[in-house]
Amino acid sequence: MNLLSGPWTMYILWVLSTQGPSRFGALRRQVEGVSTKMLTDRLRLLEREGILYRHQEMTIPPQVTYGLTDRGLELVGVLDQLDDLARRWYVDSPATSELLLR
Repeated sequence: MNLLSGPWTMYILWVLSTQGPSRFGALRRQVEGVSTKMLTDRLRLLEREGILYRHQEMTIPPQVTYGLTDRGLELVGVLDQLDDLARRWYVDSPATSELLLR
């Protein structure tokens, strides 16, 4: 849970699950508001945990691509289930019903 609750982690996982493997610059643009240092730190942590992979091509400049591993895809499946549950609860929430009646 510590891994998932870290800043930007779930957003990064969501971007990679919806956009597919992405280069670092594209990820930085898609995860609006994240600093380069924070994105780098999160990507390194997720790579170390086996959630995503890093592929580097030795070109000038180097092309680095990040994508989800099987473990990462499995995790995204669980997060999708949590998202479905949260959306159902939000619609069924008494507070939400009260807001809709106003």
